[in-house]
Amino acid sequence: MIDLAVANAKQTFQRMRDPLAERDIRVHHVPASERVVDLTDPPWEPDEYDVGFVYPGRLMEGGVADALLEIPWLNDREAVLTSRNKAAVIARLDRAGLPVPTSVYVSNDVDEDELAAVFAQFEPPVVVKPNSTTRGVGVAKAHDLDSFLGICDYLSLVHDYRATGDRSFLVQEYLPDATDYRVMVLESDYVGAVERRLPDDAVREGQWKHNVHRGAEATGVELSSEWREIAEAAARELEIPFVGVDLLVTDERVVINETNARPTIDAETKYEPAFYDRLAAAIRATAAQGL
Repeated sequence: MIDLAVANAKQTFQRMRDPLAERDIRVHHVPASERVVDLTDPPWEPDEYDVGFVYPGRLMEGGVADALLEIPWLNDREAVLTSRNKAAVIARLDRAGLPVPTSVYVSNDVDEDELAAVFAQFEPPVVVKPNSTTRGVGVAKAHDLDSFLGICDYLSLVHDYRATGDRSFLVQEYLPDATDYRVMVLESDYVGAVERRLPDDAVREGQWKHNVHRGAEATGVELSSEWREIAEAAARELEIPFVGVDLLVTDERVVINETNARPTIDAETKYEPAFYDRLAAAIRATAAQGL
């Protein structure tokens, strides 16, 4: 029996627990944040767990957990950092010939003339996206130059605080009629996908971000081989073992919008039948690295 430490939210832990237990992997919820940890009398023994699922999202808390647990992670710190940097992901995927949205990277401070020139490159509205947030936090849409500059002003104010680790953001084209897919890739192979869609009443009220944490519904879907191959190619390029690849699909094109190295796990029915067999095998292989 392998003991797996899961630092994700409790919802993901609960969904993984039973399927992995059937495959001789005992799953433990080991939250690294929003708690008190005695460093000289820690809640975990160094040999209590064999392997970790994915490195904690808050990197300082992750460093503490890593020091105390002393385990290999299926997705390690480097994988989480790679995916978290949205601009670097877009740049790497574009250099690899993979389809991405038109994007401009802005590192504050930048003067207003430069920002106006950035806005002029796009057909409004534009999407303004903090470079390293998750769950759609801070993502805004600007329909005109004044609104765009106002959003940039706000980000500059936030970035004035020296504790802000990332002082950059992305400006991207807006694809109004795109369908949003989260594609799951494990060890460079497709293992399932969901379509994320807001309820009709939410769209009528002006919502447009299809994040599950903001009310979107995730429905299991079958993807075409072309779209699967795009997601698999992204995972290979980024060298992330278990990754969610977000695709935006219109009638004319498909683009890789973002990636997530700490993806939420949905219900088992939304993945390929062999998903948990393959996940268990990947966990065992990672655990063997720590022996």
